[in-house]
Amino acid sequence: MKRRYFIKSGGVALASFGLTSAAPSFLQRVALGQNRERENGRRKTLIAIFQRGAVDGLNMVVPHGERSYYDLRPSIAIARPQAGNAESAIDLDGFFGLHPSLAQFKPLWDSKRLAIVHAAGSPANTRSHFDAQDYMESATPGVKSTADGWLNRYLQSKADPERSLFRAVSLTQMMPRVLQGKAPAIAMSNLADFNIRAGQGSASVQGGFEAIYGQTVNDVLSGTGKETFEAVNYLKKVNPAQYQPQNGAQYPRTPFGNSLLQIAQLIKAGVGLEIAFTDVGGWDTHVNEGNAQGQLGNLLRQFSAGLAALYTDLGQRMDDVVILTMSEFGRTARQNGNRGTDHGHANAMFVLGNGVRGGKVYGQWPGLKSDQLYEGRDLALTTDFRDVFAEIAQRHLRTSNLQTVFPGYGVSEGKFRGFLGG
Repeated sequence: MKRRYFIKSGGVALASFGLTSAAPSFLQRVALGQNRERENGRRKTLIAIFQRGAVDGLNMVVPHGERSYYDLRPSIAIARPQAGNAESAIDLDGFFGLHPSLAQFKPLWDSKRLAIVHAAGSPANTRSHFDAQDYMESATPGVKSTADGWLNRYLQSKADPERSLFRAVSLTQMMPRVLQGKAPAIAMSNLADFNIRAGQGSASVQGGFEAIYGQTVNDVLSGTGKETFEAVNYLKKVNPAQYQPQNGAQYPRTPFGNSLLQIAQLIKAGVGLEIAFTDVGGWDTHVNEGNAQGQLGNLLRQFSAGLAALYTDLGQRMDDVVILTMSEFGRTARQNGNRGTDHGHANAMFVLGNGVRGGKVYGQWPGLKSDQLYEGRDLALTTDFRDVFAEIAQRHLRTSNLQTVFPGYGVSEGKFRGFLGG
């Protein structure tokens, strides 16, 4: 290995990560793997983002063409699109519009890089945050005993010859449910902190990795302890704080914005990242939700600014990246007595990428009249979230083993919404 180590793949080089010393041995395998990818198709990456707390999908993607929406929300509805009114919905197709705080999404919509799946979610009727998040991350709604998350099952279903230590990374303090399981994965709150959890049931690694180096913590660390130690030291040496976003991208100076910045950094570093995950909370808007301004608007502004910056920063690399957003359930169609909304049912999901068939709201719209609401109060479900996940797993990540990834569910392409090409 030379002291200045490059991985050439479509112009990607580890030099962009600030590397000035030899990279760990796992990167040699990644480099060889990327050579194969150039011949057989480039490595694809999924960035999954969880809006924890149940975002109000009806105010995020506004059905401004439906009168019932305004009847149900006299104080918090987003105004119909109106030229020159910065607080009105941003029209998409004459029926749906974006919350005005999502203005940075409009260019992505216009360039057909952003798709929306509305009235999507879990068929389970729970309104418990804990249960609904568990069902979405395990992709087994109604079943609490599932041992692993659906993204970990995806990793198990598809061999990784390069055995990259950074194949699956969560920029969170704890390993999320969606990545728990037998396949190796890493969770760290910050690249500079190195508070790492690798796989299911492993010990925490924070500064003193030498103390557990060489021990058989579990199947994940057994036999790879040396490489994990090398990876930790590697990340220390590259000094993540020196990273400079490209193409004029400006990430919000928030924990969420910082997580997205570091995901971009890992993708550009060519470390073999295939699955990235992070989350952002605060969406449980029971009181004073606001309409164009207020609690929800402030959160959506940060949310869209972060994703727009990530998209801009990655540039042409978005050819091989899909960004998916999700939330455990939606909120009640009718506002409550506190000018907020309570726990609901179906919701809206965003899908972004250069390979996305964007500029369209996918899914069957169930309507908001009284007899169309789920249990008389919520947006009804017309797209099972597993069909959204499965379409990405098959058409983007190229797994052929969907039944293993989604056990107990009859996955079929006939249920795919078509936001990705075949």
